[in-house]
Amino acid sequence: MIALDILHLVDRMETLLINGRRISLSSSRIVTEEPLLDIIDQMRISIPEEIKRAKRVQQERDRIVAQANEEAERIVALAREEAARLVSEHVIVQAAKARAEDLLAQAERDAQAIKDDADAYVLEVLGELENRLERLLTIVRNGIITVQERMQQRQAGMASQPGPEATSQEERGN
Repeated sequence: MIALDILHLVDRMETLLINGRRISLSSSRIVTEEPLLDIIDQMRISIPEEIKRAKRVQQERDRIVAQANEEAERIVALAREEAARLVSEHVIVQAAKARAEDLLAQAERDAQAIKDDADAYVLEVLGELENRLERLLTIVRNGIITVQERMQQRQAGMASQPGPEATSQEERGN
């Protein structure tokens, strides 16, 4: 839901930029500052929620890994108990050793598979989050650059206009 909010804010920012008045002979646009700053403020609120979500995903991964470790330990303990029981039966000692080793190897493979799946899931979710945050950061940076360029253009425009003192000096000279 937060990702949708951020994407909605990005869409609003894009709409503001598209609807901004184009400056002749340039790729720049004039955008109303207040709505753009409002969207940026809303993004500042939303992005920490994405980070919290990523932390929850990481905690979930840690929980799954811990659960996998507990399950692996339980399976290993069962395998050892089974092995000990089989060893006690002297006729099938060799079979018991082989079975115990198989159970232990299978338990380790199962535990590793669970860990690998949990890591893959976390990498996928964090990768998606990283991509979203990079896109948002690019949009925010572009918005900042646009606003800064607009401010510089306004300042340059004011500096090139003659002030009232220049006009009165010209009138006195004539």
